[in-house]
Amino acid sequence: MNLSTLRAPKAANSNKKRVGRGMGSGMGKTSTRGHKGQRSRSGSRMMRGFEGGQMPLHRRLPKRGFNNIFRTEYSVVNLDRIAELGEKEITPEILHKAGVIHSASALVKILGDGELKKGINISAHKFSKSAQEKIAKAGGKATIIGGEEAATAHPAEKKSKPEAKGKSEAKPEAKTQKSEKKPETKKEKE
Repeated sequence: MNLSTLRAPKAANSNKKRVGRGMGSGMGKTSTRGHKGQRSRSGSRMMRGFEGGQMPLHRRLPKRGFNNIFRTEYSVVNLDRIAELGEKEITPEILHKAGVIHSASALVKILGDGELKKGINISAHKFSKSAQEKIAKAGGKATIIGGEEAATAHPAEKKSKPEAKGKSEAKPEAKTQKSEKKPETKKEKE
């Protein structure tokens, strides 16, 4: 077999269907639409997935759960994959260059699957508990990008707690002021 004997398989190069080109074409008169009915009319349009009134597939199938559009997605990397790289310093940029993650700007989470034989300093956005223990045991260092506070709690939660305490302290004072003022009766006015 060579380039001069190569041939396309049968029906690989079929022409576009040309309708309404006379009776000899096999698609004359009704132009493959049949007689009458909704689909024979011009301008007719069915819902995508319409099955002629039968319950369509997308409604027959059971649905479960939901997709959180506000989720934070991390690129997950295991310790065994990091050990294969043979680097002393690991950052998202190094992982991207090595082809471990798809984007250097992606959030990275390190998981503890595998073992480290030597100390490696790893910088990532999140670490699992087992990964942190294994990195420390091997003599390395796990550095959270963005600091410890960013990884543990949201700033909005911290702000809301002091406000709640301030309001609860203010309420008893307001009650004591009201109790000191006594309403005057008609007899006292005379």
